[in-house]
Amino acid sequence: METIERDLDLTEIINGEEIMGPSPFGRHQRIIMKITKKILSHLEKHDLGELYVSPLDVIFEDGINRLQPDILFIRKENMDIFQDWIRGVPDMVCEIVSQGTYEKDTEVKRAIYERYRVPEYWIVLPEFKAIEILTIENARYKKHAFAELEGVVTSKVIEGLQVDVNDIFE
Repeated sequence: METIERDLDLTEIINGEEIMGPSPFGRHQRIIMKITKKILSHLEKHDLGELYVSPLDVIFEDGINRLQPDILFIRKENMDIFQDWIRGVPDMVCEIVSQGTYEKDTEVKRAIYERYRVPEYWIVLPEFKAIEILTIENARYKKHAFAELEGVVTSKVIEGLQVDVNDIFE
């Protein structure tokens, strides 16, 4: 029997506890690809930093919090955190929420990202065709942008980026 290679490991360490997540459904992957395509197109024109998709470990604290956000962005000036994995705080993380991950993504991971002051957190809610973007202000997340069913969200961290929710959930 073959062993899974280490770079395909879907295990996260959340508040010191190892948690193995299931692989995402096809719809989840389609949404990741659509968001990635939008952001990459913007980054090609504006050279602001690098975009990565899961599985890629973000190590906030060894053995305590090692997460795999669905999508993450690192500004050019912060690329020193990109080593074997990401060792430090990315500038933006994005989680695509499924029914089975709602509490983990909207409460548990949100609290971790807030604790380490990730500047921007995108919560994508396919069931509601909604995207919420939170940004850090005074060490707490505040709603920066929100669109449901129609409308555009803007990023504070990825300057000039606007995403129409219809392009993501069509």
